[in-house]
Amino acid sequence: MSNANLLTRSLAAVWHPCTQMKRHESLPLIPLASGEGAWLVDMDGQRYLDGISSWWVNLFGHGEPRIKAAIRAQLDTLEHAMLAGFTHRPVVELSERLAALTGLGHAFYASDGASATEIALKMSAHYWRNRGEPGKHRFVHLAGSYHGETAGALAVTDVPVFRQAYAPLLQPGLTAPSPDARNARPGESAADVAERAAAGLEALFTAHGDEIAALIVEPLVQGACGMVMYDPAYLTRARALCDRHRVHLIADEIAVGFGRTGTFLASEQAGIRPDFVCLSKGITGGFLPLAAVLSTDEVYAAFYDDDVTRGFLHSHSYTGNPLACAAALAVLDIFDSDDVIKANRARAERWDALFRPLADHPQVRHYRHRGMIWAFDVADAPTGFAQAYFAAALAQGVLLRPIGHTVYLMPPYTMNDDEARQLAGAARVALDAALVAGARGNDVAVA
Repeated sequence: MSNANLLTRSLAAVWHPCTQMKRHESLPLIPLASGEGAWLVDMDGQRYLDGISSWWVNLFGHGEPRIKAAIRAQLDTLEHAMLAGFTHRPVVELSERLAALTGLGHAFYASDGASATEIALKMSAHYWRNRGEPGKHRFVHLAGSYHGETAGALAVTDVPVFRQAYAPLLQPGLTAPSPDARNARPGESAADVAERAAAGLEALFTAHGDEIAALIVEPLVQGACGMVMYDPAYLTRARALCDRHRVHLIADEIAVGFGRTGTFLASEQAGIRPDFVCLSKGITGGFLPLAAVLSTDEVYAAFYDDDVTRGFLHSHSYTGNPLACAAALAVLDIFDSDDVIKANRARAERWDALFRPLADHPQVRHYRHRGMIWAFDVADAPTGFAQAYFAAALAQGVLLRPIGHTVYLMPPYTMNDDEARQLAGAARVALDAALVAGARGNDVAVA
């Protein structure tokens, strides 16, 4: 099949996500043939270094053989069965291991991060209803938050482009100040900003505590609003405030869990235990769709009753799919056998030395780094900067996809140092090229 034929068919048949489809008139889709390690390969054999882990999911690169082997082995026994009224070994073992890692229990499964958000929100509100407090049904989110694009998740998402079109469908939430370390005033530390944001959260709880079911946060890094990074002290204060005002704390670890910030869960760095943890993205190493929500035993007990209406009313056909659970178990095995957290700390130190010179560019501001995430903002970025940068990076054989004027790097953990060096060089070349394109008025389109 020719590239042109495949592209024509894709545009005629596929509605691509997070994409203004008309933009592909000026920037064609890339027809992929394969993936291996940190690389994607198109049908012409052109290789692209995957600097964002394919939307943050491919922890160990493409085609990791141990995950593939686990899925193949599971195919020989049970590919799928409904989880209502039945159970199976992969879902039980995965639930037990996630409980041990999070300090929570009774995993509830879904297929994607937005669905995990929906589940946690519904569980929280339903918990309070079962406790005889139906008035506690509102949710608090941080300014700039992103928790998914289904209706419930959009209600706690504060990225205008994602929610404005669907505002009439959404239940209004309450917005708390972000602890974004970039908001530091002269003489303030990141911890000072966190304390100031926590004071704003406290005021919100004081005013509306009787209505609030839960606070939902992306621990340490708010991803889709531009890789906002903040001090763990905010989470410590938020946990204490939630306890004081009887509000659940939902940790959206979908993007930042599984070692991405330097610990298995980002919330560990604050020494707290949330009431709910949402997991997805890296949970299967990028092989299959899966999400999980874990909750406290107290939450679970509030639903345990003879009355079906007091049970948790949520399901989907592929809940706890055995193949996906087998992939997730292989991921956890790799974390153990390869001592991934320790290895990542050493990688992060080496790679930061390679990436940090990007901060010397005259238009780079707020270079920042936590664990295996790097980001910087581009001052005076021209119109269409993100699109121009994406195209310029592809021309350098690298997949990087800015968020507005923020460039970020979130590579697979298994990228080697030479590849990291190549990624750093391409990021710098793409930056200069995108700025030149903007200065010429070339608004290069990108999905």
